[in-house]
Amino acid sequence: MAFHQLISRARRALLAAGATVALTAGVLTGTAATSQAATQGPCDIYAAGGTPCVAAHSTTRSLYGAYGGALYQVKRATDGALKDIGVLSPGGYANAAAQEAFCAGTSCVITVLYDQSGKGNHLTQAPAGGAAGGPDNLANAAEAPVTLGGGHKAYGVYVAPGTGYRNNHTNGIAVGDQPEGMYAVLDGTHYNGGCCFDYGNAETSNNDTGNGHMEAIYFGDIKVWGYGSGAGPWVMADLENGLFSGVNTRYNENDPSVSHRFLTAIVKGAPNQWAIRAGNAQAGGLSTYYSGPRPNAAGYNPMHKEGAIILGIGGDNSKGSAGTFYEGVMTSGYPSDATENAVQANIAAAGYSSAATGTGTLSPGSRVSLRATTTCCDRDFLTHADANDKVTISPVDSASPSALKADATWIVRAGLANSSCLTFESLDKPGRFLRHYNFELRLGADDGGTPFAQDATFCPTAGNSGTGYSFQSVNYPTKYLRHYNYSVFVAGNGGSNSWDSSTSWAADTSWMVAQPWS
Repeated sequence: MAFHQLISRARRALLAAGATVALTAGVLTGTAATSQAATQGPCDIYAAGGTPCVAAHSTTRSLYGAYGGALYQVKRATDGALKDIGVLSPGGYANAAAQEAFCAGTSCVITVLYDQSGKGNHLTQAPAGGAAGGPDNLANAAEAPVTLGGGHKAYGVYVAPGTGYRNNHTNGIAVGDQPEGMYAVLDGTHYNGGCCFDYGNAETSNNDTGNGHMEAIYFGDIKVWGYGSGAGPWVMADLENGLFSGVNTRYNENDPSVSHRFLTAIVKGAPNQWAIRAGNAQAGGLSTYYSGPRPNAAGYNPMHKEGAIILGIGGDNSKGSAGTFYEGVMTSGYPSDATENAVQANIAAAGYSSAATGTGTLSPGSRVSLRATTTCCDRDFLTHADANDKVTISPVDSASPSALKADATWIVRAGLANSSCLTFESLDKPGRFLRHYNFELRLGADDGGTPFAQDATFCPTAGNSGTGYSFQSVNYPTKYLRHYNYSVFVAGNGGSNSWDSSTSWAADTSWMVAQPWS
């Protein structure tokens, strides 16, 4: 949506008897074996229901049983080289190893999300718009790792504020009051109150052209326009100049706050009819949060959709939002609930997981705690403060409160600025990373910029004291992660700052990688 207001409504369609048989077979096929690629994908199910996909985007898997082409393209920081990332086999999962090999020793961004529908509706870097300049940032290709199908690694699209993708010249996307549907699988724990983390139909001019000129899925906890029950976040519809949680322009109690780690979000619209549905993308069915007439405000009946596609931004390029996208489609026609229920079963069968891939090692995906080795403090661990995000060392043992144990536990990620190095994500504050700022360590959310990525990347070396590991700052290579007076800094061995003192520097910069406290 633009940085203004929205509204929406939708009409339901019935499923033909012949399609019902096909959809039932699709559900059975999709749930047969979660460790293998599906023999059919969501777009095969939509086609069987008479509402074929006209755009299909995913960085994690094929959305058709027979699709064997490229999912997305990455660009390497060191030389600007490009590489298409495909699937392991037709209908299968992303070839994450190809990305990791190509981006080794540097970082990559996602430049293109390819459309699997054959319509050519690829998503590329969003240009400037009425609300904000451009071009927008591109997503770090390594920042949203997941597994599917019992252990197949893949990467999502991590949208930090300022990141956005768009296609203003589409083929087959609904315009005017034409019916359409859309779903997206998102990270239900990664969101903010900025405008606007959208996926769907938007203006072709990058400007707010009025009420009813958009129809997109929104996810977040902004309350400037509409909102639902609880504190958020909510799945809503961005219909331009309003985020709608139901028929009312502001509060609609039937749109609940959601907290699934993997979230299926659905918006669909037809003449004077629209709906919001959502569910846990890992298991179970969909709930309908709203289904009925368009919002009770001017400009939304009939709708005036323009047919562009956006991801991570509003229709006028409002780009203050955050979120993570794994897969999504747009359809021609208003899908039945039965079709969407079958698609949800297929998504659940894909086996999305964010579970740690190990503990106590520096392999990406592992959970660890980092223990100081200096004699004074060798029972202290690297922790963050909940109140102010400051990073310190604190004593932790088996009797410590669970909250402190969580504060002392980190998820190892591939380095944001160099994939051969490391970034540490907070376990209990997902999406917040260990970074230095003015040489002091703290937690921070990625702002999409190169400085943050560098500040949050550390290269492990043999411990400077001969014990454990030391962690070298990627953008200050003479400085290492050091505790000093119980605070934590990046520090050199000698220098003008007090924390650069040579006294016990080698020991203070050496850490033991321990089993996680939480």
